[in-house]
Amino acid sequence: MFQDIAIEDLSALRQAGSLVTIDVRSPSEYADATIPGSLNIPLFNDEERAEIGTIYKQVSVQAAKERGLEIASAKLPAFIKEFSQIPGKKAVFCWRGGMRSKTSATVLDLMGIRTYRIEGGYRAYRQWVVSRLEELELTAPAYVLHGNTGTGKTAILRKLQEQSYPVLDIEHLAGHRGSIFGNIGMKSHNQKTFDALFSDELIRLESAPYFLMEAESKRVGKVVLPEKLVAKKEAGKHIWLELPLEARVSNLINDYKPWEHQEACLQSFRLIKSRIHTPIAAEIEWALKHEEYRMAIELLLIHYYDQRYSHSNTSYDLENRSVIKASSVDEAVLAIRELLEGESKK
Repeated sequence: MFQDIAIEDLSALRQAGSLVTIDVRSPSEYADATIPGSLNIPLFNDEERAEIGTIYKQVSVQAAKERGLEIASAKLPAFIKEFSQIPGKKAVFCWRGGMRSKTSATVLDLMGIRTYRIEGGYRAYRQWVVSRLEELELTAPAYVLHGNTGTGKTAILRKLQEQSYPVLDIEHLAGHRGSIFGNIGMKSHNQKTFDALFSDELIRLESAPYFLMEAESKRVGKVVLPEKLVAKKEAGKHIWLELPLEARVSNLINDYKPWEHQEACLQSFRLIKSRIHTPIAAEIEWALKHEEYRMAIELLLIHYYDQRYSHSNTSYDLENRSVIKASSVDEAVLAIRELLEGESKK
């Protein structure tokens, strides 16, 4: 018989990488939000789930169960085959640990595929995440990277993370770069997905002596940062990065690859076009349409983003900060490493 596993025990197994979680809900449920890293092997697709739900409401519970069994029975060979190809320990879940996950775990157990069922399903997991974030205590100090658009703050953080420095990459968790162009080439996450990913990051950073993050605004794309994280950012040790305009333009070209997203770039620009002096806005639009991306980006930086960033900096203590002037992302990474090493010796 399959074994139920509690959310608290699930967390430890996931962090150890010793368990594969499998979401047996429909594709649309999975796309909306799931336990991070989960595979989707649906017992019912969206149309079948809707049909069963209609029978449940309009006919009876028993009739819905019978229709569900009829649909699932035809799928079992392919369903079991998919599970059998996944190595290691497996745990299945549905919305609330009900019939879909129970049926899946039972059938798999009968076929000799040892599978856990997650108690309470995704709903219990979501409640656990919300509870964790409400109890959030970030004790380690934060080093906060500031810098004009294109300074390469995210690239710097990721290079430091690759070198085993403790980093909280908020743009990755949000699936958004935090500007009007921020979703281009990325899949924006909703609040539920962000919360789940952020909760995992908190576990990873629990024993860190400090962590590095970018000076994001409270809202990044579709998500809102927890108040305690915003407070931690504001009370952090601030690092101001300065890179030449030419390097910043190159960083943005490499990040956004505008030639792959020309129409999306134009649509995003038109959302802010009215905030830019009319002749300059016309130049930017012309440059985007004619693939003169360096020209467009340089004009956007000078006439829009740099002015906005200068205004936003007034909320920080400008006296209590470190300034790093570099010619490239790699040079900035080295300078931050030296700064952190110096701080550790104090």
